[in-house]
Amino acid sequence: MNPFRLIKEDFTNVKQNDPALHSTFELFFNYPGLWALLFHRIAHWFYNKGLRFLPRFISAIGQFLTTVDIHPAAQIGRRVFIDHGVGVVIGETAIVGDDVVIYQQVTLGGVSLTKGKRHPTVGNNVVIGAGAKILGNITIGDDAKIGANSVVIKNVPPKTTAVGIPARVLQYEKSATKLSHDEMPDINKEIFKYLLKRIEILESAIESGESKDIRQKDHDLEIDYDDFIHSMD
Repeated sequence: MNPFRLIKEDFTNVKQNDPALHSTFELFFNYPGLWALLFHRIAHWFYNKGLRFLPRFISAIGQFLTTVDIHPAAQIGRRVFIDHGVGVVIGETAIVGDDVVIYQQVTLGGVSLTKGKRHPTVGNNVVIGAGAKILGNITIGDDAKIGANSVVIKNVPPKTTAVGIPARVLQYEKSATKLSHDEMPDINKEIFKYLLKRIEILESAIESGESKDIRQKDHDLEIDYDDFIHSMD
């Protein structure tokens, strides 16, 4: 697609979907992520024409002005929104799908010095939380969510959520609102809830001595715990 058509679509996407935007004038001063995409669209077009120095020079200008570092060879889909933008790094062989939201300090990086595909592939409709690091030649499936500050080093299936360091994948249904990344499941909270319930059952067993009722509670708790554990990859 023509890079200028993509750039126009990027600007339209922000105007239609960002509630923080109050006027078109703000687009030119308050959206470094949007301008980083503009520089990248142009640099990528020249890169695909077989040029090397000019695209890197354009990318360097974009990085200096926006603090967003996107290699000109990276493939960025349509209607991608880099919110705030500061500190975002997207490597050479990274592929980003359509309608992806990327927050500040995100890295799509490599873990190898060998040539070839060494950066992540991100599917469509993915939300990547602030500070997340997605490393290596892995795939993030469509409609997935990456929690803030997570370190992802394994594939993330579609319509799941990855949280933690290293990230764990949860079979967690995506909410109706694409940007509801505040609804990430809390793994530590669920484990502590299990432990507290386990202690409560043991205390009840010691006080009452009623083993039948205790066994039923213990069985119900184990079912809940197994469901939680099997929800993680």
